[in-house]
Amino acid sequence: MTEPATSFTDTRKLEVVVLGGGFAGLTFCQHLEHPRYHVTLVDRQNHHLFQPLLYQVATGGLSAPEIAQPLRSILADHKNVTTLMDEVKEIDLEGKEVITQEHTLPYDYLIIALGAKTGYFGRNDWAPFTLGLKSLDEALTLRRRVLEAFERAEACNDPVAIKRLLTMVIVGGGPTGVELAGSLAELSRVVFQHDFRRIDPSKTEVHLIEAGSKLLSMFPGDLPEYTVERLKKMGVTVHLDTRVEQVGQGFVVAGGQRIDSEIVIWAAGVEASGVTRTLAGVPLDKCGRIHVLPDLSLPGHREVFAAGDLVNMVDAKGQRVPGVSPAAMQMGTHIARILNSGDSDRPAFTYWDKGSMATIGRSAAVADFAGMQFRGFIAWMMWLFVHLVFLVGMRNRLTVFMQWMWSYFTWKRGARIIIGHEE
Repeated sequence: MTEPATSFTDTRKLEVVVLGGGFAGLTFCQHLEHPRYHVTLVDRQNHHLFQPLLYQVATGGLSAPEIAQPLRSILADHKNVTTLMDEVKEIDLEGKEVITQEHTLPYDYLIIALGAKTGYFGRNDWAPFTLGLKSLDEALTLRRRVLEAFERAEACNDPVAIKRLLTMVIVGGGPTGVELAGSLAELSRVVFQHDFRRIDPSKTEVHLIEAGSKLLSMFPGDLPEYTVERLKKMGVTVHLDTRVEQVGQGFVVAGGQRIDSEIVIWAAGVEASGVTRTLAGVPLDKCGRIHVLPDLSLPGHREVFAAGDLVNMVDAKGQRVPGVSPAAMQMGTHIARILNSGDSDRPAFTYWDKGSMATIGRSAAVADFAGMQFRGFIAWMMWLFVHLVFLVGMRNRLTVFMQWMWSYFTWKRGARIIIGHEE
């Protein structure tokens, strides 16, 4: 077993390498206060992304800078943190080095918080025909594809092609799938109702496919049923107990039914960053997530911690820790406390479940807090408040709030410019 450098008796700075500037990695950097550490934060992007609002960028409700902020700006006051825009290639646990595209970084402590990517349950051959939603690049690509579909339909004379262009399929009935379905339904049936002359955007078909028996299966009570009813009223076709059998260029086969669609969005599963598979001897689950010890360290490597979406664990209270942003932030804080204590105290991580929420559309959401369930307008107001609070940066909060209020009273969406092009 490799022993970490735990002594504070010498004057050497202890090198801490943090992989990933998401909720877990950023929170760790913000809470590590002991002056003996020098931190190197590595991320292939230069920004921290507020992923819960990615769907609003994808559907034209917000622009990219409103849900992202440069990591250097966030950490400007943390003089012990150096930020590198680089891509991690491999982790050498025995040599205590991280190999990136540009550097080899030795470490005394390592925090792996690289997050997750879209997972296809072993059917990676479907990936070229679908769109994911895990990054700003993917959100902007999805937005461009959606807006282009309406533009192409307006210029088209073939009714069959128009129907395919105005049919959108979302696979996965979790929060991302539900929020996308509601937002796309509003975009086509309300926001675009006066914008086109040759097509009727209200005839757009939005299909939400879920393999399980209900949407938002993690929500208690009748909230899943309410979600289905609300989406149906918005014009979304909900397919429950329906498994995807085939995905190809411009079509999906699910439950024996073929749906011709120009846009297929995959929101059904995630898997850990591929870097976890370079960790020799470390136990992983089938999605590449790391089985960590109760203190979030790796078995056999007390100096290496993992946090966020790439962790598979049951906490000290026996509850499975979900892959959500509050859990990632709590993990980052927990690891920082261990190192702030000089590594002399290693309590087991305990997840504080602050509840769950998902928005369905304008003025409608579902929320579960402390055994109490909320739905409709009050849940939507709670959703707005919580997301504004957790957005990084006061400027981001103000601009997002102003955009939401403008959209609410005018039914307009300001980020509907098509940029970029298909390769």
